[in-house]
Amino acid sequence: MQPESPESAPPYAVALGTAGGPRWWGSGPGPRRSGIATAVVVGGTAYLVDCGQGAGEQLSRAGIPLRSLRGVFLTHLHSDHTVDLAALTVFGFMSMRSPRQRPVAILGPGNRGALPPVSPVADVAPRPAFPDNPTPGTAEMVTKLLQAYSTDLTDRMLDSLRPSPLSFFTASDIAVPQDIGYHPNDNPCPSGMEPFEVYRDELVRVTATLVRHPPVAPAFAFRFDTDGGSVTISGDTAYCENLVRLAEDTDLLMHEAIDFDWVERSYADEDPKVARAAKQHHRKSHSSPQQAGRVAAEAGARALALHHLVPGDADPSIWRGARDTYDGPVLVPDDLQVIRFARAGSRVPQPVGEA
Repeated sequence: MQPESPESAPPYAVALGTAGGPRWWGSGPGPRRSGIATAVVVGGTAYLVDCGQGAGEQLSRAGIPLRSLRGVFLTHLHSDHTVDLAALTVFGFMSMRSPRQRPVAILGPGNRGALPPVSPVADVAPRPAFPDNPTPGTAEMVTKLLQAYSTDLTDRMLDSLRPSPLSFFTASDIAVPQDIGYHPNDNPCPSGMEPFEVYRDELVRVTATLVRHPPVAPAFAFRFDTDGGSVTISGDTAYCENLVRLAEDTDLLMHEAIDFDWVERSYADEDPKVARAAKQHHRKSHSSPQQAGRVAAEAGARALALHHLVPGDADPSIWRGARDTYDGPVLVPDDLQVIRFARAGSRVPQPVGEA
């Protein structure tokens, strides 16, 4: 039997990094995990969802060359989902050969357009760190990151005759559909909205929906539909009917999960106001394993993989609660594990790291 070529192989996801949260994990009993990042690989072409700590290095370790990368999709602009964008672009343009190749599209939320509400716990409203431009969107964020490395880029372009990184990466803001009642503060996740297309090429169709991750707005989940199967990636969200609709009949749902008992313990020594505000944020903005299982069950997903795990160094048994609400395969992949997905009647997602 001839081995499968990358172009003919079934589509698969690579859990490049499976930890959530803006911190480095490693002191707990579980495996070490890099920051959240997922590769969807179709026909030898790669699409990256989120760009957390170590994402660029993890692409290399997974054997996914940058020349195969066609798109980067950001669910939202929290640092644990974007912190390696600078490395991906600044290091990445050193690895790419020809500016005539198709530029990598970087797609994500636009400018929030309004300050988020101040926590009701606050006595005095804090001032933003950069009040003149407190909520830049994806396109502006990428530009500012590259500007921060202008000394490096100028040296390499003038002295080594490297093309500009802008030849290899193009960043755009995803426009929220009009007439759905969206407002960043009053209605950041309008219920009943239809998924909308954000990207299409000859290999994939990517649709998105707004999810519930206050105070972030907009916050997206993405679904990749291919000829071989589909994968839906939740981003950060509490239970959300929009996500159920987006994930309907998906072959693989990759959903965030948080241990709320850990949340209670982790803020025990914090200033009481900070602790109260942080706990309120986690409760209204994230999902327990049971809630992730509920979404998978209601969507009719054929398999569920839990990632963006908080804490990122927990014993994997923490995540078994998803089985309370979902009776399909529940996977808890380690970093760099591959999950193949395909339609019913073909291959089913491989139970890599089953809980």
